[in-house]
This record gives sequence, structure tokens and C-alpha cells, in this order.
Amino acid sequence: MFDMPLLQSLNIQVRVVGALVMREIITRFGRHNIGFLWLFVEPMMFTLGIAGLWYLTKASHGHNVPIIEFALTGYSTVLLWRNCATRCVCGLTPNVSLLYHRNVKPIDVFLARIVLEIAGATISFYCLTVCFYVAGLADLPAHPFRVVAAWLLTSFLSTALGVFIGAISELSEVAERVWHTLTYLLFPFSGSVFMVDWLPQRARDAVLLLPWVHGVEMLRSGYLGEGYRYHYSIAYLVWVASFLMLTGLIILRVVHRRVEAG
Repeated sequence: MFDMPLLQSLNIQVRVVGALVMREIITRFGRHNIGFLWLFVEPMMFTLGIAGLWYLTKASHGHNVPIIEFALTGYSTVLLWRNCATRCVCGLTPNVSLLYHRNVKPIDVFLARIVLEIAGATISFYCLTVCFYVAGLADLPAHPFRVVAAWLLTSFLSTALGVFIGAISELSEVAERVWHTLTYLLFPFSGSVFMVDWLPQRARDAVLLLPWVHGVEMLRSGYLGEGYRYHYSIAYLVWVASFLMLTGLIILRVVHRRVEAG
């Protein structure tokens, strides 16, 4: 039996996050042109552009993995974790006035931005999956439930990373510049342009320290099915995501106290 005050608190938080999401949509995309459709059209254009470029130029990665499926699974996950964290960097600064409302907390501001990014990346991924299949350029996922599970786990990791990076950026302006630089440095090691099994053992052990690589490998195992070797650990991904989330929430408490004291 759930405690009624807990249910009421959750209901309030859901309503607050929902209101912040609507506010974010209007301030970010406006009411003109195609408006909020840019939420998923933009990531679709990026992923479609990369996959199309590889396909039209007959790009080869030296292995027999289908190029469209390889690009789709790789670049979609990069957009997921990278955009969630980037959108949370200094995310409280333009919204600090909202925190003076009793029911609005720093985590709500971050969650609103993260929800939008996850929604956009998710719609983009599944729309492109259907489009490529209809066009005869790719097959449907071999294990759909594993694909969904991998996407949900990567979304959890992206949420935790967004809260963690966002919280740190509120304590130091240096974090913003460091993170933007790190996104470029981490991209080659994100798993988007390689499969872990292709690497030498020492390099394989190194890249598997990055939790999002496990998400990409799991997603590809669900999409491509048997015939390839995959390397991922659900337990490791969940452990790292939980640690990042807990640490981010602790830092956010410090940030909130500073705002209240100010």
C-alpha cells in the first residue's frame, strides 16, 4: 500500500515537470515554422545524414555488419546521452526564478529538459527504423524487446549523466567548457563507429569502462541478432547510472541550498 502523501508528492512533481516541458517547448521551438516537430526532426536529419552518407559513398568498416543498421544504432545512442547532458549544462541559470516557487526543484528543471531530449531521440530512432525498413534499406530488429530494453537502459544512463553534469556545471563554470570539449573527445570511443569485438583485448577493456558503450552493444545485439559477438554488461551500466544519479542528486541539494540562501 502506497503512502498517500508520497502519491500526492509524485503527482505534484509529474504536473510540475509536465508544465516545465511545455514551457521548454515554447521557449525553445516557438510557435512558428514546424514548431515542436523540430524536437525529433533535428536528430532524424543528423542520423539520416550520416547513414545516407555512408550508404551512398559505399563506406566500409571492414566487416560484414549492415551499414545502415550499424549507423542507426550507433549515432542514435550518441545523440541520446550527449544531448541529455549538454542540455542540462548550466540549465538552472536561465530558470533560477522558477526555483522560488515552492513546488519547483532543480531536479524538475533538469528532468524537463531530459524528457524532451529522450522523446526526440526516441521518436527519431523508431521512425527511422520504420522508414529504412519500408524503403528496403534495412531489416526490422531481430529481438525487439531487447532493443526496447537497451534503449530504456541507455535513457536511464543519459538521465543520470544529465543530472550529474548539470549539477556540477552549477558549481563551476569550468565544467561547461570541459564537458563541451569532452563530448568531442569521447565521440570516437562512444561505440558509434566500431563494435567492441573488433578491438584488441587491451583496447576492448578500456572502452568497456565507458558505460554508454554497453548500451550501444546491447542495442546492436537486439537489432542485428545472432552472427556477431557482443560485449556488454547490464549490471555495470545500471551500477554506473545509479552512481551518477545519486551523486548528481546530492550535488543538487547543495545547489538548491545556495539558491535559497541567495
